[in-house]
Amino acid sequence: MEVRPLNIEGAWEFTPRQFGDDRGLFLEWFTAQSLAGAAGHHFELGQANLSVSAAGVIRGVHFADVPPGQAKYVTCPAGAVYDVVVDLRTGSPSFGRWEGVRLDAVSRRALYLSEGLGHAFCSLADGSTVVYLCSTPYAPDREHGVHPLDPDLGIDWPTSGADGRPLEWTLSGKDGQAPSLEVAASQGLLPTWEASQAWRASLG
Repeated sequence: MEVRPLNIEGAWEFTPRQFGDDRGLFLEWFTAQSLAGAAGHHFELGQANLSVSAAGVIRGVHFADVPPGQAKYVTCPAGAVYDVVVDLRTGSPSFGRWEGVRLDAVSRRALYLSEGLGHAFCSLADGSTVVYLCSTPYAPDREHGVHPLDPDLGIDWPTSGADGRPLEWTLSGKDGQAPSLEVAASQGLLPTWEASQAWRASLG
């Protein structure tokens, strides 16, 4: 497993080795040892999610209150998505910055984001399937969002899909009504750098 830290502290990209023959292929898309070596603690699985999206669907930017937050290990076993990590931790050196990684059924990369980071993606093909391993179960009262098209975030969302055709972005009603980063901060919804770091330290 090849591990690459992103430019946002607390996020890593994992690229598995693939073994193929005339029958197909095999790979390890998650190993506890690889993740623990990067994150500095073992990943406790609280829930596993799967979503299927049409081309142009944008989901996110989603995050959870810290503590305990919700760390995610994300991969795309079918189709392709542009997966985005956003630093929503107030006080963080990279607050408000984002980084995107293409996840698809060719490279079969995965992305891990720690507690306090925001997550979103744009589907690049019909039927794109995303699988999430989550450190905590879904808790509606602790879940929040920031509008993925907020100009202050300035996420450079893809305008064409995996087949080269133009994308028409589609948001859920909930994501479309999410506050901007500035409003979320003013309402005290965002996690703090201090709380996120303290929680991660407690996991070690």
